[in-house]
Amino acid sequence: MFNLLRNRLVQAILGSAVFLQLGIWVRNFAVLLYVMERTNGNAFAISMISVAEFAPIFIFSFIGGTFADRWRPKRTMIWCDLLSAVSVFAVLLTLVLGTWKAVFFTTIISAILSQFSQPSGMKLIKENLPADQIQAVMSIYQTIFTVFMILGPIIGTFVFHKFGILVSIAVMGLAFLLSASALTFLPPDRVNLVETAGTTLRQEMMAGISYVLANKTLTLLGLCFLAAGLGGGLTQPLGIFLVTERLGLPKENLQWLLTLTGIGMFFGGVIVMTFAKAISPQRLLSFGMFISAIGLAVCGFSTTTWVTYSVHLMMGLVFPCIMIGINMMIMQNSDSQFIGRVNGILMPMYTGAMVITMSVAGVLKETFSLVAMYEAAGVLYIVGFLFLLPLIYLPKPTFEH
Repeated sequence: MFNLLRNRLVQAILGSAVFLQLGIWVRNFAVLLYVMERTNGNAFAISMISVAEFAPIFIFSFIGGTFADRWRPKRTMIWCDLLSAVSVFAVLLTLVLGTWKAVFFTTIISAILSQFSQPSGMKLIKENLPADQIQAVMSIYQTIFTVFMILGPIIGTFVFHKFGILVSIAVMGLAFLLSASALTFLPPDRVNLVETAGTTLRQEMMAGISYVLANKTLTLLGLCFLAAGLGGGLTQPLGIFLVTERLGLPKENLQWLLTLTGIGMFFGGVIVMTFAKAISPQRLLSFGMFISAIGLAVCGFSTTTWVTYSVHLMMGLVFPCIMIGINMMIMQNSDSQFIGRVNGILMPMYTGAMVITMSVAGVLKETFSLVAMYEAAGVLYIVGFLFLLPLIYLPKPTFEH
């Protein structure tokens, strides 16, 4: 593990991830708190923050993935971070001149550019690291995300309350610049054959769709994503009701559920990191889906505080299994020249399904019940798990660089 961390590419990727996560979490909470302050908690304005974050995933994910396959990954990632920083400082100037609604563009622009940068990062890792090191790197990467899920809200809230929106946005821009600086330590890009192939963007997008449909593993993974997204969206907005209605506790106790989930995710990431080479990604993902399904069902029925808290800790422990399993399965089962398009097709399936059920979760809860919502989510996770069963005993594919 320590030898891996001495690798220049790994250091650059992980250093960039730390700076990006810092900027993203300061952005998330600064924008949220600023919009609440300016609109007196207007629900529509606050909901538009989520739209600004998720809409680019639908609109630009496949396009970004296609361009990521065409372009050189190091150059793409650095330019995306630099453009994000420029856009952030442009928004900062606009705020100084008095147009507060420009703050939404900090989320929109960085979310759009991440659709080009994120698949480029996956491609870079796949092309430059030995196959037996990739799962360990993805485990460390996921652990960084988990640490910021715990600390990010604290940092973002502190920066906004202590220094205000202008300093918060300046911190975000600086974080993007530092990320770009970290990426300059990456090794030079390889010549991208797709970049010089002379095919049109439309031809490459259609080739990506055909590639996914022709690959049984990726097709089943997509169906798993769809089921998991539908299930996750049903419960995502309802955690507060789990605390108030099922446990009979004040709404402020939701923070303890989220904290326990975050702690579980941190230790789960460390455990997966330790045993990364011994477990195939399809088994990691299947295990995470199955335990999460049980956890959701238990949460729906439970009226005992310690049971619900313990289950959230358990679901946090297995969440890294899901995320690392997903990323590893995409990388192991995609040729290097298709990895951006595969990511651009599969990821919006999960996010899109989640947003659809999130948008109707409140209505469905009133029509049925909170218990029914959690049980339905558990069933959908089981459906996703069933799609993975044919893949569990597949031999581990070799990476094609």
